[in-house]
Amino acid sequence: MLKIGELAKHAGISRDALRFYEKHGLIAPNTRTESGYRLYSKSDVVRISFILSAKEVGFTLNEIHQLLELEVTKDVKSCQDVKQFVDNKIQVVNQRLNEMKKIKQSLKTLSNACCGGNEPATHCTILGALSVQNR
Repeated sequence: MLKIGELAKHAGISRDALRFYEKHGLIAPNTRTESGYRLYSKSDVVRISFILSAKEVGFTLNEIHQLLELEVTKDVKSCQDVKQFVDNKIQVVNQRLNEMKKIKQSLKTLSNACCGGNEPATHCTILGALSVQNR
């Protein structure tokens, strides 16, 4: 059994990060000592590695929770279930990329409309354009 500091060291993350993951239901100590120290197993090192890998490729905490459920039930789930989950994430990422491209183009348009000189910003075209845009 590992205390939280030992697990953090094995996983290469902070104790606070482990507590954060515990708070969000991604990991739970196997037991606690009489004095209240959290105790984890070696399998929790693997679980933390899974969480960090999923986070690294862009999954949210909620999505990681869902992935962990898929991982735990992998004997009753198919590869298609997991692939569909990832494909759905790809669609979300593509939508965000399209939104970011639109934002970038809008920012370029604003930047190009401004002279960028040293005069006071009282007549700045960027500030003016942002003031009149309807939301």
